[in-house]
Amino acid sequence: MKKFISVALASVMVVAMAAGCSSSKQSAPAETEEQGTEAEGTVYNVCNLVNGNLGDKSFFDSAEAGLKSLQDAGRITYTTIEMGGSTEDQAKWQSYLEEVSSSGEYDVIICGTYQMPDYLKNVAEAYPDQKYVIYDDTTYTLDNVLNLSYKQNDLGYLVGVFAGSLTQDTSFEGINEDNVIGFVGGVDSPVINDFLYGYILGAQSVNPDIKVDTRYVGSYIDPAKGKELGESMINDNNCDIVWGVAGNSGNGAAEAAQETGKAYFIGVDSDQELTFSPELAAVTLSSGLKNVGQSLVWVFDELDAGNEHWGEHITLGINEGGVGIVTDKNFTTTPQAVQDAVNKAIEDVSSGAVEVPTAIGDESGAVEALRESVKP
Repeated sequence: MKKFISVALASVMVVAMAAGCSSSKQSAPAETEEQGTEAEGTVYNVCNLVNGNLGDKSFFDSAEAGLKSLQDAGRITYTTIEMGGSTEDQAKWQSYLEEVSSSGEYDVIICGTYQMPDYLKNVAEAYPDQKYVIYDDTTYTLDNVLNLSYKQNDLGYLVGVFAGSLTQDTSFEGINEDNVIGFVGGVDSPVINDFLYGYILGAQSVNPDIKVDTRYVGSYIDPAKGKELGESMINDNNCDIVWGVAGNSGNGAAEAAQETGKAYFIGVDSDQELTFSPELAAVTLSSGLKNVGQSLVWVFDELDAGNEHWGEHITLGINEGGVGIVTDKNFTTTPQAVQDAVNKAIEDVSSGAVEVPTAIGDESGAVEALRESVKP
C-alpha cells in the first residue's frame, strides 16, 4: 500500500512542482518600494486531501478554488490529492493521511467533511507536530487541528426570508395563494436542523403565519427519494418554493419543482444555478452558500496576522465570508420588495441586529417544537 501511495504522491508532486510549487515555509522575496508590492512574508506548503474527486461543484471544488487563489497570490504552494470516494477508496484514506504526514513536507494538511474526523484523529495523534485543518466538522478537539464550521443557521435565516417573502407575492409567476414553503433535508441531524432552524425563523420574520413542510430523505445520495418527497409537498400541500439541503438527494427536489411546473427550488452549499442543466437552473432562484474556499483564505489571513487557531473550533459566518446567499442571476428576476427584504436580512445578521439561534447542542427540543408548529 505504501509503495502504491508513494508512486501516486510522487506523480502528483511532480505536477505541482512543474506548476511552480516550492518547498515548505519559504520566505517570499521582499521587493523594492518602487515595485509597489508587499513586504516579505511566509509562503506555506499545503496538501489538500480530497476524500472524493474534484468536479463536485460543491465543497471540494470550493476548497480547491480558495487554495488556487492563495497560490496565485504567492501566499502558498499546494498539492491536491484526489483520494476517491468509493468504498474501496475509503479503505486507503488513512494511508494517504499517514503518507503525507510522515513526509514532513507540508506546513498544513487540509481535509474536510463528516467522513474524515476518525481518520484524521488517528493520524493527527500520531504526528503531533504536523498541523491540520478540517472543514465542516467539529467532532474532535486536537491540539494540532483547526476545526472549521459554518453558521448554517444564519445562512438558513437568509434563505427563509427569501422564501417567506416570495411565497406571499402572487404577482410572481408560479406563486400560489397558499403561504407554504418546503424543506428537504438529507438526514435528521443537528447540522441539517441548524439550516432548518434559521430557515423557519427567517420565514416567520416576514410572515408569522407561514407553514413549512419539512421532510428528510435519510440519505445524501438518493435523488429519487428527494424527488418523491418534493413532489408530495408540492402536489399535496401546495408548496411553491422548496429548499434542498440534502446533497445529491436534494437535486431530486429540484427535478420535482421543474417537472411539476408548480414550484421553484433553492440550492445549497454552492451556486447550484451554475451547476444544473438549463432546465433545472431555470427553476433555481438562489442558493444558500457555504464558502469553504473563502474560509481557507481566512485561515491563512489569520496565520499571516500571527493568529494561530490550532486546537480550536472556529465557526465562520457572513462577516468572515463563511456563509452567504446568491443574489444575482435568477434572484434578480424576483420582485424588488423580496430582494430588499433579503438585503435587509443580510445587513441585520451581519451587524448583529438579528441573532439567529442554533440547533447545535439543542437539548430543549426547540427545533422539533418549532418544526411541528409550522406543519401545513
